[in-house]
Amino acid sequence: MKLSQYLGVNLDIKRDDLTGLALGGNKTRKLEFILGNALQQGCNTVITAGAVQSNHCRQTAAAAAMLGLECHLVLGGTRPKNAQGNVLLNQLFGAHVHWAGVHRKGEDIPELVKSLAASGRLPYVVPYGGSNALGALAYYHAAHELSQQIARGSAKDESKNGVASKQYSHIIFASSSGGTHAGLSLGNKAYACANKVIGINIDKTESAIRFSKRIAYMANEAAELAMSDVRIRADEIHLNDNYLGEGYAVVGNAERNAIKLMASIEGILLDPVYSGRAFAGLIDMADKGEIPKGSDVLFWHTGGVPALFAYSDSVLSD
Repeated sequence: MKLSQYLGVNLDIKRDDLTGLALGGNKTRKLEFILGNALQQGCNTVITAGAVQSNHCRQTAAAAAMLGLECHLVLGGTRPKNAQGNVLLNQLFGAHVHWAGVHRKGEDIPELVKSLAASGRLPYVVPYGGSNALGALAYYHAAHELSQQIARGSAKDESKNGVASKQYSHIIFASSSGGTHAGLSLGNKAYACANKVIGINIDKTESAIRFSKRIAYMANEAAELAMSDVRIRADEIHLNDNYLGEGYAVVGNAERNAIKLMASIEGILLDPVYSGRAFAGLIDMADKGEIPKGSDVLFWHTGGVPALFAYSDSVLSD
């Protein structure tokens, strides 16, 4: 990649923004397992929650439409004047949207479950961000997928004449609700894809120590589902919370520059909330030498591009 020369590292990108469902994203992997469980239970309605421009909610709405399930989204904030980005897509997928004001993490879901059940529906609650043992299991399998790609030589460093790297020095990605982080950390311990798996913290709502414990717990629940003997400790979870900026979903210079850099050099789009912040972290870590020059680095693109269209003023601001 041309960005490799710019950053001084050998960069690969794992493109979960191209998963195919509703313009892609990492939640598609999780939903395959989670909604499979909903169907097994005979549920006909799914409920989940997120912020106004939630990528998770957009992908849940699309998956529900494909499966013939009624979908209810509990979104933080109030209905915007103009439907843009994921808000527009939620409507196109036929989701029922409930505006929850200051609540964006499903605080109002229990009452909605009662209401829908009373009306004769069989509701299934998809956890915030798709992050539970099933969601983490999806990324345990994603790590196995990566290990197979490395073995086949499809994940390779072009500067090495097409020879597959045996192992990345770092895997970098956006970490928010924790399911992707849990699954990749567990999967990496099982399949040795990288020396270190680092989640760039996107939303500091709890201490790094507590969040790492929660991620490890989720990972070990996934290990039980996978019937794996591998277990992970909280001190093996690598969480970098140096790039929180002015807070969740607030676009600053770091995110803005990362989005423009990736777009202008590689023609690849990052989103303003997650992948943009995570790649900004990767750029800074490489610049500071925290990622040594010449290292083989994988950036795991978790998607979110539709939100760009709702953040145009922030992204294009000088």
